[in-house]
Amino acid sequence: MKSFFVFIFFIFFSTQVNAQEELIDLLKDGNKLIFIRHAYAPGNGDPINFKLDDCSTQRNLNNEGINQSKKIGKLFYINKIMVDRVLSSEWCRCMDTAKIAFNEFTTFKALNSFYDPRYEKNKNKQIKDLKNYIYKWNGKNNLILVTHYVVILEILNTSANSGEIIIADKEFNILGRFKS
Repeated sequence: MKSFFVFIFFIFFSTQVNAQEELIDLLKDGNKLIFIRHAYAPGNGDPINFKLDDCSTQRNLNNEGINQSKKIGKLFYINKIMVDRVLSSEWCRCMDTAKIAFNEFTTFKALNSFYDPRYEKNKNKQIKDLKNYIYKWNGKNNLILVTHYVVILEILNTSANSGEIIIADKEFNILGRFKS
């Protein structure tokens, strides 16, 4: 009986490792869209009177989120996954995730959250701008997009956990995911 459980564990573990290696190889090939939901920031949405230009008024990464961000960066660094550009939402939790994981990034309004009623009206323009940017992008490596749950849901039609990495092609087909 014990050997049966060892066999099952071995099959499960080796399947998981092989799947992760296949995703890393896919990323090494380049030309992928890599959507990353910001790392863990406790709570839901933002405080009522938050200001985009004042991080102290927003939900921010806690230690778990900081560690998730480091883990994301380590995944790319250790596996020598090449990146053309890192784009981030203007929300502090996204910029912090991008900074900790990749060091250099550029903010891009199309990645901003539209969860809050004040920003809801921006949704259609943002998605259109994001798709236009991606259609015009012709990088040989990968494009990193650090954003929010609502943006990922809208563009990929899938949910994402905090710190989750979703790999897609330029037609927005999901090719795989890493949970951190």
